[in-house]
Amino acid sequence: MPSIHPQFLIRPLVRALHPYVPGEQPKIRGLIKLNTNENPYPPSPKVLAAVKAAVDGRLRLYPNPTAEALRQKLSRFHACAPTNIIVGNGSDELLALATRAFVEPGKTVQFFTPSYSLYPVLAQIHGASPNAVPLAESFALPSVAALRAGHAWDFRAALTFVTTPNAPTGCGYGTRQLDQLCRAQKGVVILDETYVDFARENALALALRHPHVIVARTFSKAYSLCFLRVGYFVGHPSLIGALQKIRDSYNVNGLGQVAAAATLADLPYYRRNFKRIIATRQRLSRQLAALGFDVLPSQANFIFVRPPRFPAQAWLQKLRDERVLVRWFGAAETKHFLRVTIGTDAEADALLQAARLILR
Repeated sequence: MPSIHPQFLIRPLVRALHPYVPGEQPKIRGLIKLNTNENPYPPSPKVLAAVKAAVDGRLRLYPNPTAEALRQKLSRFHACAPTNIIVGNGSDELLALATRAFVEPGKTVQFFTPSYSLYPVLAQIHGASPNAVPLAESFALPSVAALRAGHAWDFRAALTFVTTPNAPTGCGYGTRQLDQLCRAQKGVVILDETYVDFARENALALALRHPHVIVARTFSKAYSLCFLRVGYFVGHPSLIGALQKIRDSYNVNGLGQVAAAATLADLPYYRRNFKRIIATRQRLSRQLAALGFDVLPSQANFIFVRPPRFPAQAWLQKLRDERVLVRWFGAAETKHFLRVTIGTDAEADALLQAARLILR
């Protein structure tokens, strides 16, 4: 019997996929890691204590399958019902579930570009049709009128992703403009608010006002829990109920549930950290601008900068040679920019020192 090469056992759709590429995870010590938008400050001591206490005697047990205690706390935090909330293994799991729940294969998954590069991957995995529409000048959100005039935008798309504040640009979008866009859409709209704790406003009210709108949140970026992978959606109970039907039985690990619940019990600690990060963001933006960098206004825990004198890709390597990691995206609309995570003040100073050495 002739043997079959394993690649022919894989669906053609999967063979053709280009997977999402995360930021570099360094394998050598001493690098300053400003490339993956992690919070530079640790979780609250109360969170660490809660996780340590949960380890003893509980690792052999299954976690609560629906993260019930955490959903109760989140419902009080957001003044909604627990049925408005689903918790996931990071918000990425929930974005994937939404694609499966709300999009028939062949239908449209829509998003702006540049934006989170996972969106087209999710569409392609599902066999949906990705519709990437360019942002306006300076990466602003286009108005509904401009989208209607441009004809590329699909107001009947089965699923529309909008990252707000946007990544990788850091641009914040006003709630009024987001509301207008949501009202114009016929399908499900997910407002991905991964970085919203560093922004001036949020759009959570839209998820509680419109039955086709979901807001995505995460404990990774602002709340220093990347390692434990906890995210959640807020939306209409019908949409949330559909997602509950197709999630894995125990999709959120128990220590993550404990850590997230303890986080909500110590919010003043995190709000102080938000202020520190925003202050460092403003200072770093000013000082890089003084060195000749074009710095976009940011409402996230990172900045998007166009460096002087050398191409952005060359800066990526030059900074790495100085032991500073940043992120470069090679797409046409982003290839002239670097994304720089806001670290501690000491890490910002190291980046500035490296930039000055390169410019010499």
